Amino acid sequence: MELLVNIKKRLPGFTLKVNFKASEQVMGLLGASGSGKSMTLRCIAGIEKPDEGKIVLNDRVLFDSEKGINIPSRLRKVGYLFQNYALFPNMTVEDNIGFGLQKLSKEKRKAVIQEKIEMMKLNGLEKRFPFQLSGGQQQRVALARALAIEPEMLLLDEPFSALDDHLRYLLTKQLIDTLSNYHGITLFVTHNIEEAFRICSELTVLNNGAVESAGKKEDIFRNPDSLSVARITGCKNFSAAKYLSNNELEAVDWGIRLKTDRLITKELKYVGMRAHYVRLALENDRDNVFCCWPSFVNESPFRVTVYLFIGNRPESKQDYHLQWEIPKEKWMEIGREPLPWKICLSPERLIILNR
Repeated sequence: MELLVNIKKRLPGFTLKVNFKASEQVMGLLGASGSGKSMTLRCIAGIEKPDEGKIVLNDRVLFDSEKGINIPSRLRKVGYLFQNYALFPNMTVEDNIGFGLQKLSKEKRKAVIQEKIEMMKLNGLEKRFPFQLSGGQQQRVALARALAIEPEMLLLDEPFSALDDHLRYLLTKQLIDTLSNYHGITLFVTHNIEEAFRICSELTVLNNGAVESAGKKEDIFRNPDSLSVARITGCKNFSAAKYLSNNELEAVDWGIRLKTDRLITKELKYVGMRAHYVRLALENDRDNVFCCWPSFVNESPFRVTVYLFIGNRPESKQDYHLQWEIPKEKWMEIGREPLPWKICLSPERLIILNR
């Protein structure tokens, strides 16, 4: 199983230019809104036509601008789950699921529909219309319809964007279970970092219509290779950086020197630190320990974000260098610690960026 995509399409504001390959490992297309994720899926599915390039699925050419090949969408063996699910409002659940199965015999079509209804836990809803279903039920019907045609490739375009947090969590688990039994290529579009990490094994990060980074999700989260990728993957603390030696740098915007366990070069541009990796210093910490004060505290039901000012007491809530994300239970202890706090930016947790 392999998908090869190398296409260009001119769009208002930028040119979509993507080149990547995918296999049976679930691949996430991660990027900010407007980065070209959904358009990439639409081109692969045949809904949109690239200006130039090539799309090959399992050695079958779906699109080739040089040879004039552009296989119609209905013949590409692609299952597509849209953001709004795109169910036919005048069709029942079972008719929506069976929409792409007209060429099968009546008995075979009925068997496939029933199989997908049981797989997606839609029993008892067969005769209902989309307006009679919840958002989660509609999503399951749309996924059942996409899988019913036994596609070689499954394209999922932000399928959880319209759901509340509880339903999103439940359906994410169900989707992971479903994909574990699907033997095809899956592309999952999202701008939600946690979704991408839970569902995908590989990531392709898009920025302004181009592939910024690609690889194993763990590698991209641990060692993003550019400032934009670090931001897209959820890093909130950055400073311009100046090379001092092979393992020491100056964080210009934070006004501090930092040691790192990574070899750095004079091409160094930025240093970053994920907010949940900031911590209170321990007695045996020697490197990257700094006094700081909280300038602002923002609480949510389960975690607290503390905005820290390094070196001096801040003059206003707008003065801060770092964001520190802390579980609510731990904050109950930290909040009682005398000021200034001593924090540690562990050398092994620093993100070193050359672009």
